[in-house]
Amino acid sequence: MKQDEAIELVKRELDVATAIHGPMLTWHDGGGIIKEEYDELWEAIRKVKSFNDQSNYHALLKEAKQLAAMAIRFMVDLC
Repeated sequence: MKQDEAIELVKRELDVATAIHGPMLTWHDGGGIIKEEYDELWEAIRKVKSFNDQSNYHALLKEAKQLAAMAIRFMVDLC
């Protein structure tokens, strides 16, 4: 995947999350959300059997873009 494609996916995820959910209210709230997204990505990573295993590709992509979007949301809402 190219960088501009990844950024566009994260931007779309951020737009959806912003439309559905209210802003992060505290650093602890934001940190908890980011940790939850990280934990979900880590769980998807653990399911991969090898580097060439593409069976979990969509789950990895979904969780990575959600984690990135929440990190940006933290910056926008709280910094």
